[in-house]
Amino acid sequence: MLKLKKFGAISMMLAAVLSLTACGGASSTSDTQGKTTVSVWHYWDGANADIFDKKVKAFNASHKNIEIKTTNVPNADFLTKLRASATSNTLPDMAIGDLIWMPQMAQIGKSADLKKLLNTEVIDNINPALKNFGSIDGHLVSVPMSANNLAYMYNRTVFKKAGLDPDKPPKTWDELKQIAKQIKDKTGLPGYDLPTEAGDSGEALTWNFQVNLWQAGGEFLKKDNSAAAFNTPAGKKAANFWMDLIKSGVSPYAGWGKFEKGQGGSAQEGSWMVGIWAADPPFDFAAAQLPTPEGGKASTNLGGEQAMLFNNDDAKVKAAAEFVTWFLQDKQVLDWCESTGFLPATKSAANNAEYRSWVEKKEPRLLPYIEQMATAHTRPNTKLYPQISLAFAKEMEKAFSGEVNVDTALKNAEKAVNDVIAQGK
Repeated sequence: MLKLKKFGAISMMLAAVLSLTACGGASSTSDTQGKTTVSVWHYWDGANADIFDKKVKAFNASHKNIEIKTTNVPNADFLTKLRASATSNTLPDMAIGDLIWMPQMAQIGKSADLKKLLNTEVIDNINPALKNFGSIDGHLVSVPMSANNLAYMYNRTVFKKAGLDPDKPPKTWDELKQIAKQIKDKTGLPGYDLPTEAGDSGEALTWNFQVNLWQAGGEFLKKDNSAAAFNTPAGKKAANFWMDLIKSGVSPYAGWGKFEKGQGGSAQEGSWMVGIWAADPPFDFAAAQLPTPEGGKASTNLGGEQAMLFNNDDAKVKAAAEFVTWFLQDKQVLDWCESTGFLPATKSAANNAEYRSWVEKKEPRLLPYIEQMATAHTRPNTKLYPQISLAFAKEMEKAFSGEVNVDTALKNAEKAVNDVIAQGK
């Protein structure tokens, strides 16, 4: 915020009012120094927030006519505060949030069509699955600022204690079950972490289960998101895979979280954990591509953060688009990924020879995640997804806790999800 001296002049009082307005959401086109000020909300904290602010500082230094100002909004409060800012007409110029929030954020209104603001080269270079997720009703309402997915992560020390070769992670579901059982039998530790409880949002269970559902050849919702599609032989196969792990004792119900504490053998973990643990790993860990079922196909779940721009005024939205264009250049994408452990959201960065060389030499544990980007799926692109995820997880938890059988859980989950969809139309 500008610090104005007290001259007592009415013109200076007006400038102060305009300056205060610029620090919030929608505001005047430029600040008192002639710069276009762009307000950006994001939920990154810790090292990721520091790295993002460093990138913003570099952009501001190289773009004298634009000043990006960032505000950290806690994850749990983000959507609530964004909706409140829309009601009070103080929307930020850009909001960077979880990929699955984009349909809800678009509902707020005033989202800019990025097809009209970004050049074709920038748009065509975005990972196809992420670009498709940002497309709503024929408009490109968001673009990715980061990407992540899930892979098989394991504790090399625990593998050795269990008499397993830490350089030979499982490649199939059957191998995973055998290895997890050996870990349990030899060390007493859970062999494979599974989020079997619905929790507050259900998303941990749903997000992880979808991977095995896709691997078995199933789908979560119909293509038009009009109804559940998981109550099928593929859905039953994925659910029974989880039940086998739970019943054998290698994935105890309500036991999720042991692996990250060094008290488990392996887990389906996100690429962000490589970034978090890179500098100071809590134990000797490694990563591999996710095991697949016999006759199944490679698949993982794609996540990350996307940026949505709001039409507060023409100069601001154009300046925000200039920042996004800059951020999605290979140089910036690769610096961001190398610093945070996020995955490249653009095709050229993912295939960049220097980046691959850096990964192989400096952080080979990221390689499985990068390779899996080619088979990564996005979750359903619908504003109802949060309610759908919770409804699904609540019913499936009943199978994993032993209250009902798999067939009943899938049937009840199908009804619960379809009810959410019907009520939301």
